[in-house]
Amino acid sequence: MTTLPREQVRTMMGEVLAAQGKELPADDDTQLDTIGFRSLDFSELALRVEDELDEELNFDAPGLRSVQTIADVLTFIEQLQQS
Repeated sequence: MTTLPREQVRTMMGEVLAAQGKELPADDDTQLDTIGFRSLDFSELALRVEDELDEELNFDAPGLRSVQTIADVLTFIEQLQQS
């Protein structure tokens, strides 16, 4: 499977937020609730990644519960691409 670099996924995450008039902070330790990144936003990001890869990511909702920060999102997407 082709994988997207972490920085590219971060850029895509910023685009999801920008569409809502929000800005992605530079600090990856920022809490998602602080920037208003919701589960629906995660779904949009995952779809964008899938479109870019032309492959479906296989993830389960319980795995998302541990995602709290920007870094967590990037790591989670990274792991999905490797599974």
